[in-house]
Amino acid sequence: MTTPDQADLEPTLHTERIYEGRIINLRVDTIAMPSGRESKREIVEHQGAVCVVPILDDGRIALVRQYRKATGGELLEIPAGGLEIGEKPEDAARRELIEECGLEAHTLTKIFQCFLAPGYSTELIYCYIAEHLTATDTNPDEDEIVATELYTLDELLPMIDDGRIVDAKTIAALLALYRRRQ
Repeated sequence: MTTPDQADLEPTLHTERIYEGRIINLRVDTIAMPSGRESKREIVEHQGAVCVVPILDDGRIALVRQYRKATGGELLEIPAGGLEIGEKPEDAARRELIEECGLEAHTLTKIFQCFLAPGYSTELIYCYIAEHLTATDTNPDEDEIVATELYTLDELLPMIDDGRIVDAKTIAALLALYRRRQ
């Protein structure tokens, strides 16, 4: 994502590993500023993730309602999940769609990729549109409780405006879908 000229703008002088977990790692880098001063950067390392906008043949979009401990409540989101080590984003998107919604995509189109919080995280998420779907058995992770809900895009857009949808990847994906349809 950086050019060779940009890569050395903040050379790392020292790295301290703070935490290593199943989903994230945390490190603190001491860096040299262009001015010559030193500064610290707290970095959350993440393997990357995928998200999917599943569009049924009738045009409705499948979302999942899921409790998120970090937010203290349920969120309405498009299906998503982390990349496994060595997994291709398209394969992860297909896997997550089956796990969370019980849908298999016959057409999967990448619409964008973005960093979720580049100020402190390495997490890069790949977003896909899934079409020509076939129902199959769901296979949620054992620590997930998700409920699938169906909406039209016209129903979802006001839900962004009034705060019923507050998940960044879902907002970005739905707005990208809306833009594609204009």
